[in-house]
Amino acid sequence: MTAFYSLNEKSKRSVNAISSRLSLRQPQRDSLEILAHILEINPPVKGGDLIAELANVQEAYPNVASFDREFVSLCFALATGVGKTRLMGAFMALLYTQYGVRNFFVLAPNLTIYNKLITDFSPASPKYVLNGLQEFANNPPLVITGDNYDSGIDVGSGRLNQDEVTINVFNVAKISSEVRGGKAPRIKRLSEYIGQSYFEYLAGLDDLVMIMDESHRYRASAGFKAINELKPMLGLELTATPQIESGTTPERFKNVIYDYPLANAIADGFVKEPAVATREDFNADNFGEEELEDLKIRDGVVVHEDTKIELATFARNHNLPIVKPFMLVVAKDTTHADNIVERIKRDDFFGGRYKDKVITVHSNQKGTESDETIARLLAVEDPNEPTEIVVHVDKLKEGWDVRNLYTIVPLRAANSSTLVEQSIGRGLRLPYGKRMGVAAVDRLTIVAHDKFDAIINEANKPNSIIRSVIRIGKDINLVGKKAVTVTNTAIEQLIGRPTVQPIPSQQFELGVQGKPVLTTREEQMVVNLIVEAIKENERRVVDVPNLEALIKPDVQERIAKKVTEAYETTYQPAQAEFAETSTKPDIAAIVKDSLKRYLDLNIGIPRISVRPKGTVRTGFKDFELDTSAINQQPVDQNILIQHLRTSDRERIHADLAYATEDHFENYIVRNLVDFDDISYDEHADILYKLSGQVVARLCSYLSSDEEVLNVIQFNQRQFATYIHSQMQDHWWQEADDGYEVVVSRGYQTFTDTSYSADGNEKLRNVHVPLATGERDRISGMLFGGFERCSYPVQKFSSDSERIFASMLEKDLDAKKWFKPTRDQFSISYRDTSGSTATYEPDFVVETATHKYIVEPKQASLMNDANVLAKKVAAVTWCQNATEHELKNGGKAWAYVLVPHTAILPSATLIGLIQQFGGV
Repeated sequence: MTAFYSLNEKSKRSVNAISSRLSLRQPQRDSLEILAHILEINPPVKGGDLIAELANVQEAYPNVASFDREFVSLCFALATGVGKTRLMGAFMALLYTQYGVRNFFVLAPNLTIYNKLITDFSPASPKYVLNGLQEFANNPPLVITGDNYDSGIDVGSGRLNQDEVTINVFNVAKISSEVRGGKAPRIKRLSEYIGQSYFEYLAGLDDLVMIMDESHRYRASAGFKAINELKPMLGLELTATPQIESGTTPERFKNVIYDYPLANAIADGFVKEPAVATREDFNADNFGEEELEDLKIRDGVVVHEDTKIELATFARNHNLPIVKPFMLVVAKDTTHADNIVERIKRDDFFGGRYKDKVITVHSNQKGTESDETIARLLAVEDPNEPTEIVVHVDKLKEGWDVRNLYTIVPLRAANSSTLVEQSIGRGLRLPYGKRMGVAAVDRLTIVAHDKFDAIINEANKPNSIIRSVIRIGKDINLVGKKAVTVTNTAIEQLIGRPTVQPIPSQQFELGVQGKPVLTTREEQMVVNLIVEAIKENERRVVDVPNLEALIKPDVQERIAKKVTEAYETTYQPAQAEFAETSTKPDIAAIVKDSLKRYLDLNIGIPRISVRPKGTVRTGFKDFELDTSAINQQPVDQNILIQHLRTSDRERIHADLAYATEDHFENYIVRNLVDFDDISYDEHADILYKLSGQVVARLCSYLSSDEEVLNVIQFNQRQFATYIHSQMQDHWWQEADDGYEVVVSRGYQTFTDTSYSADGNEKLRNVHVPLATGERDRISGMLFGGFERCSYPVQKFSSDSERIFASMLEKDLDAKKWFKPTRDQFSISYRDTSGSTATYEPDFVVETATHKYIVEPKQASLMNDANVLAKKVAAVTWCQNATEHELKNGGKAWAYVLVPHTAILPSATLIGLIQQFGGV
């Protein structure tokens, strides 16, 4: 059984509470469950019988061969970026709430991690890891460090042994290093405050728990001896690399109880997705060593600049902080590193624009030079800090955790398997804490032309961390990318295009535009105030129920009055000194013209949500499982065991290869309850019924219980997913007092949007067909030539979309249209995994009588479960929007799902609507 189902009820409640309050990821929760199980098997006590305690652990976790220390010590091996510090907080909360443990000793391998841990455990810090835990809210832990333990903290008075939790944070050097003259470290010397050394005080505590961060760094040092001398009652090790480097063969820890490797973290989406990049048809033999290095660095910059544009565009479109990426070059030695920096600073290296944006980090730097470099390195996440290229040799160790490393260029000689590992851990963290669904935002790129084939061979291995390939020149344009911010067409006609770009130095040239109607600074100020007034009226649903209401005389008069007041109080005083040369604009006339233009070129989209009233309950209706697709056959025992031992991502622990459940159904049920929308307590009956139907199906064609067990063990996760997918069709939700449709905005203001495009592109005319071979590059193109579109520039994900847009421009029934930007619709649906997702429609079109959400879709996906779920949600939204609009003199809404094969030059909008629904 998995650890959770082995726990008593008290431990289950505690694990659930801590996991919820700390928002633990699944690997963190798995680790917490295992610790809770271990503590039930071996209640924590100082100086226990290690042989007996090890036997108890091995009975449940036979992969633990030894404690590796003179006390109970277990290693939780979690990949970089999964969240080891938060797990430490969860461990502390469990030990405190369940067993009354109040004394913790957190050990760091170096000063960088030491300082980071002090911050993470300090209640005043925004990164405080215990935030949200009720147990520590009113009585936060006292943090004692290697710098303040002898500054007057009276631990000898017993105050700390009452109800206060104490977290000691020390660097390993502070407890083990001798000083000049062979003297003991300061922590082992007599303290006048407590009458003994602080080390002796800690060693004498009955409930000291040792938490060792990056424990592989001090396994074979004097720190190992010092840790044993502290005599903690329990040790918890956390590391991403549970092995000691000993000669050519690493020696793995013998006390690893949970292993969640990097390959699993990547597959589960907790860190960036590493990709390897090379040139198409590249042959390293055609280049000398320096030529090859120069090419790799230059191509690394091409990737870096592509990423920079994509990150800036993404941030602007999603109202998120802009992430400034940087590139890491791994040099052979210090001389090599300095030579690389010299090359990057030359005028012929990308026009000299990286002269002041590169730093080198290596051990030969001393004094002021080193201090300045470290300061820039630590500030590299700051968008205003100039560094975009870091060249290093060996100085970037654990603890230097940044979220904006996106490109790595390894120049140090290494075999293929270690090449992708070295320094990669520093670049895996996600800038927004989770994957955003955009490749460039979620990807870490390793530029490795000469090692490409070898790395691809590594990528083909089951546990490889490399899963994707980027070809420079094909996937990433050698010319680079450009970005543009596009304003609403109505506003552009009035005052021109915005000058603010995601990255000013890499601005896309859109070509000649028409002269704006309003040219004076004063008139443009008035238009900006009108846009603000339009936005403010979004929420006045009673007075302004839809976009059309903006031109009602009373609404228009109110807007003109507000704009006049704002202009006179905000702008006119600043113009006083230019009174003789400035002319007061005709605000009333500008308001009237602006609102008319805005209405003519935009489509009013209400903000609608359906909210339950009273108590809400959810569940799954009873149904009969369709088992016709189940026909799996037994597998060889060696394959079965390998599957069980390597499926950590499915949260199957190694011991399950040798242990069996009491009932076949239990294998499937324990995987079903891992889905977020399934509660074991509420759904146990239907879970066992459906799992029983799978077992019955297996028994109908397999000849023995042994074969049934084999098939279930090997396919348990797949069977759970199969059941869960069918359960989605029978999900229900009830509210005691029913539901209410809430219209929070009568329309939504069309804000600026940002796009990126290949650097050698020019704005294309939407009506001009793409040349042969261009269709697969359409995502790097921008299109214009619109008269009815709400934006002067649009981007398409397929040529079918472009053809459809061209049709809308020519079709007499289409009055106006556009491709919605993110968040203009609030349509939620349940995807096939049971999670709530947001649907972003492809097109919105308005005719004389209706408004349509139109979704062109690949013909083969028309009956896809997620596509149909989106359709159901969109149709419901349209029904609610129609009710609101018709009540207020507006137009009905309808949804149209169109296969791409129907989007032909001869097609018409009404023809597509009549064929595929909508009216």
